[in-house]
Amino acid sequence: MATAKIEQLLHRYFPFGFHLSRKVWEKLEIVALARPSADGRRIPVPYATRALADRYNRNRFQSAGPFEPIQPGQLITVGVIVDVLRYVAVTYCRGQVPGVLRRGLETVAGHSGTPLVEKPTVSFVGLFPPKTVVVEGQKESEFLDKSPDAAKNRESTASEIILLSLAMANPAFRPFTPLFDDRDLKSQSPYIPMVNALEDYFNHQPAFDPLGMPLFRCLRAPMEASPDSLDGQLDYILRHWAAFLPQELLEELLRAADILKEEYLLRGLGPGPSRAIDFVRDEYGFDAGYYEPACFSPDADWMSNVVLIAKSIYVWLDQLSKRYGRHIRYLSDIPDEELDRLARWGFTGLWLIGVWERSVASKTIKQMMGNPEAESSAYSLYDYTIAADLGGEEAYSNLRERAWRRGIRLASDMVPNHMVIYSRWVIEHPGWFMQTEYPPFPVYQFTGADLSHDERVGIQIEDGYWSHRDAAVVFKRFDRWTGATTYIYHGNDGTSMPWNDTAQLNFLLPEVREAVIQTILHVARKFSIIRFDAAMTLAKRHFQRLWYPKPGDGGAIPSRAERGLSKAAFDAAFPKEFWREVVDRVAAEVPDTLLIAEAFWLMEGYFVRTLGMHRVYNSAFMNMLKMEDNGKYRTTVKNVLEFSPEVAKRFVNFMNNPDERTAVEQFGRQDKYFGVAVLMVTMPGLPMFGHGQIEGFTEKYGMEYRKAYWDEPVDEEMVRRHEREIFPLM
Repeated sequence: MATAKIEQLLHRYFPFGFHLSRKVWEKLEIVALARPSADGRRIPVPYATRALADRYNRNRFQSAGPFEPIQPGQLITVGVIVDVLRYVAVTYCRGQVPGVLRRGLETVAGHSGTPLVEKPTVSFVGLFPPKTVVVEGQKESEFLDKSPDAAKNRESTASEIILLSLAMANPAFRPFTPLFDDRDLKSQSPYIPMVNALEDYFNHQPAFDPLGMPLFRCLRAPMEASPDSLDGQLDYILRHWAAFLPQELLEELLRAADILKEEYLLRGLGPGPSRAIDFVRDEYGFDAGYYEPACFSPDADWMSNVVLIAKSIYVWLDQLSKRYGRHIRYLSDIPDEELDRLARWGFTGLWLIGVWERSVASKTIKQMMGNPEAESSAYSLYDYTIAADLGGEEAYSNLRERAWRRGIRLASDMVPNHMVIYSRWVIEHPGWFMQTEYPPFPVYQFTGADLSHDERVGIQIEDGYWSHRDAAVVFKRFDRWTGATTYIYHGNDGTSMPWNDTAQLNFLLPEVREAVIQTILHVARKFSIIRFDAAMTLAKRHFQRLWYPKPGDGGAIPSRAERGLSKAAFDAAFPKEFWREVVDRVAAEVPDTLLIAEAFWLMEGYFVRTLGMHRVYNSAFMNMLKMEDNGKYRTTVKNVLEFSPEVAKRFVNFMNNPDERTAVEQFGRQDKYFGVAVLMVTMPGLPMFGHGQIEGFTEKYGMEYRKAYWDEPVDEEMVRRHEREIFPLM
């Protein structure tokens, strides 16, 4: 049965699945949520249900007793469960035993008198009006008696009366009964005796074929199996009824379960504990549908000799100014002596963090939130041009040439999955971003500062960020010329809060994938080494899990469950692994570029073996050795060597990185530190040193820092020990 037909069948009377009394229709102004827009489009049911729940909670709508707010995900689940029961009733009464409900009503009226059927029917339509009456203005008498569909409408009304009685009897529905309280119906009509008489009639009719039980027993089965739990009733239906439910309804059940997961999930805790790398089914449900052939990219001669050191560019320039006693502002001002020192120590790669033009919006947010000296985040980019306040292209070319003469190649970040909320692409290509016409959650408000510096467009983040009460998943973009408003998703990896100064690109769009690839090629023409930030979020299995989850796999990012896709639909829109395409295009168009993936979630082997990255982060090295969990690290090494020894030499091993605590804070300054450092420079792979690691600095430099805030002296003894014990091994 087609989706549109299922929708028409199940929501013919009530728009959102669950019952609604006239009082609720009027008090919560639901007509606006159920009425199509001027162009014929309907508000999506999940959004409309969230809006209804928000209005309910704000109006403290309850007839008596202490107020209990309702959760929209639970209300969506109630609607889906009622829809399933409605489908069972319709399937039986119209499909298996056609006309059985009409004959049942006639039998009850014949045995007990017409008023037993007529009074509840008329009262129900008055107290629980159908959407044709409330939204379209049809008269109640016309609905029941005068329209061409009057006979069908009477049967639908009787079916809804039965379902209302079941909803009121369901303990798991108790928090939502103010929406469909039946007390007025009970007082005005013999509706319970009518339902009881119908149940007695149906108990003498053929059993419902798929379940082998009378219809009313079938309708009560989920409630009786798990009386106090919506999750339990969903689970019962999925386990016992999946064989006969249509695919569309099964997907709605799974999405309801996903939306519940979105509400229940405890967020903000970051990634979980470190696990030994293995190559079996992982916690994200490794899908054998993703073929994993061995497709390693060959190394150029120089790549195996890279030793990388990271420098947060603004902090480094400030530190160099103090070290050399003069103002060092531009990349071209970096002293030759400093480059000589790095080369003498054995470094062949210099990772410059934050050289691209940043967006003023990120800086504005951070300064308004209390740090007047904050710069924009290094990963909140307006565009991929060398920052003007670092001297622009000319200063960069000067530094690159001087570093090259000393055998040092420059490395840069590329942030593929998002741009900043105020960036060239958000202004010029808004359709490239993950977005919706409605704020996913009706409680969102956008009344704060306009963060745009372009007269064509306004940009606001959600008010909860300013007051620290919420972390919205979207920001508001409004076009001042056309009047169009869209809500664009922030970047988000599902482990913590959204990155509130970013805008998530939609990689289902081929034009987005091509634009990002062209940007990567542009970066590769400038930098010999590229580090891809949060690369694992663009692997197909995780991009789908986060943004277009298969029904049943949702819950990672709030509000994305209802936008899920089947794997077949997702693959049709996103046919090839993005990173495999990137690797192949770079190899063909800008060869001799070293590609490094920041990738976690047990995908390290996949990134180098199948996707073809030259190197991949090995966070297990830092996380396990700092905890002295040598057994787990040994297991990791064994697993890698048993699976594919070639993977081992493609790890980036590090003792800290810009997102982690500093090396001395994690490993100390004595033998533990130097023992691990020896491992780092002698194990197969690429050793990476953090900013300030050699000097023994303790301060962790934020991505928005323009300078170091701590006045830390260089630990000369640490430097000397590096020179004696570590650098000769590099």
